[in-house]
Amino acid sequence: MLNFKIEKSIQTPFPHYWEVCVGSCHAYTALREDYRQQLTKAHQELGFKYVRFHGLFDDEMSVCIENFDFNGQSQGITYNFGNIDNIIDFLLRIGMKPFLELGFMPTCLASGENKIFAYGGNNTMPKSDQAWEELIEKFITHIIARYGREEVESWFFEVWNEPNLPLFFAGTQKDYFHLYEITVKTAKQIDEKLQFGGPATSYNSWVPEMIAFCEQNNVPLDFISTHHYPTDDPLWQSGMDIEEFFKKTGGKKTDYHRGILKEMTSRTKKQAGKYPLYYTEWNVSAMLGDHIHDEPYAAAMVAKTLADNDGLVDGYSFWTFSDIFEEQSQKPGEFHGGFGLQTVDGIEKPVYRIFEIFHQLGTSRVKITANQEKTAEVLATRKANDLQLVVYNHNVPSGKIQTEKVAIDLASSHSDTCLVQRIDDDNANPIKEWVKMGSPEYLKQDEVEQLKQAALLQNEQLTISDGRLELEMPPHSCAFVTVNNYFN
Repeated sequence: MLNFKIEKSIQTPFPHYWEVCVGSCHAYTALREDYRQQLTKAHQELGFKYVRFHGLFDDEMSVCIENFDFNGQSQGITYNFGNIDNIIDFLLRIGMKPFLELGFMPTCLASGENKIFAYGGNNTMPKSDQAWEELIEKFITHIIARYGREEVESWFFEVWNEPNLPLFFAGTQKDYFHLYEITVKTAKQIDEKLQFGGPATSYNSWVPEMIAFCEQNNVPLDFISTHHYPTDDPLWQSGMDIEEFFKKTGGKKTDYHRGILKEMTSRTKKQAGKYPLYYTEWNVSAMLGDHIHDEPYAAAMVAKTLADNDGLVDGYSFWTFSDIFEEQSQKPGEFHGGFGLQTVDGIEKPVYRIFEIFHQLGTSRVKITANQEKTAEVLATRKANDLQLVVYNHNVPSGKIQTEKVAIDLASSHSDTCLVQRIDDDNANPIKEWVKMGSPEYLKQDEVEQLKQAALLQNEQLTISDGRLELEMPPHSCAFVTVNNYFN
């Protein structure tokens, strides 16, 4: 039996830092109606305030259009921000804001022809500083004119995405720092209060180097942003860049241990120093097609991660809110291991439900002590006079885990019943119902509704006896317990 005790008099702030932002697929998908319905639902039910996407300047967005005469001679570039306006108008209409990643490179401004993903983002540097600066100047001037300085100053701006990965950026670290510098200086000449940050790297990279470059060269830097996944380890531990790592090791098995994301975040927090720290991309695995994204495992890992990283970050943007996701083209099948909180048809995965539970939590964290360390843990919060408990049993896929019996001492003589909602193999787990259906690749509407019902949280009663409650926690499960009027 694992024993936990509530220390009800010891409370600390518990800001909902994970609600600052959520990730999505490339910008063009934000013009889709199903995308908009799912994002609106995630905003309303999970509390996300900003959304971030790749591909703001991709050719499909028609931002830069090069005009040619009948002889094929260039007649200059026309700028068109209509599709971007359409997206931002929608976000503001539903009460959200954009976390704008400036990239990729429009073909007519690009120094090379490299294209990535099914939607063809160009990952090269601009053919000239002047060409890129003109785009940035026109874009920033336009959005300030349309939305007003005060509104745009409340947004966040990053330059590029994961420039430390050759897939995303065909240049060097020096090239990226130069691109960041000319971007920020151009934008800040128009409005010095705009919030710019970076380096938006994968596996917590380039943070000290970014700060040193900006401070030594008088380049504005308002926040640090980076990304991580547990599968980044051991690459992260090596301290090498990705090309050096694979050259020297041939790549290593991406195994990792429980709590690795907290270790990564703690180190990066120290590196960031005085700068606000935003993780603008993370998930329980970086492996698309890994069904742990669809299963209760993801909910349990998210619960542990959000509890662990309390106080370490200013924003923590889960990647992504939906399986409407086209990097390697839209994958077939309802549960295909996509990164989303929801399937392509909007069926809520177990991980959606844990974000729903965390959205309901109060903003004061109550201390808990435990008699021993196991895979099961408890997070306690106060909301008005209620005590809220999130119990989770998590270990990494390669780690040992078993059903744990958990007892919680409420440090009171409370005897009553309380409400409990569960996420596990038998609760809020629609993929199990989908498998029973025969794992259909395409769903009829009545099947979608059936799976949505299987995804719902169900209310149960749990007995409190002499100030003590007990739960049995299967592997990779979560439970949300509410004790009403506990603090009266």
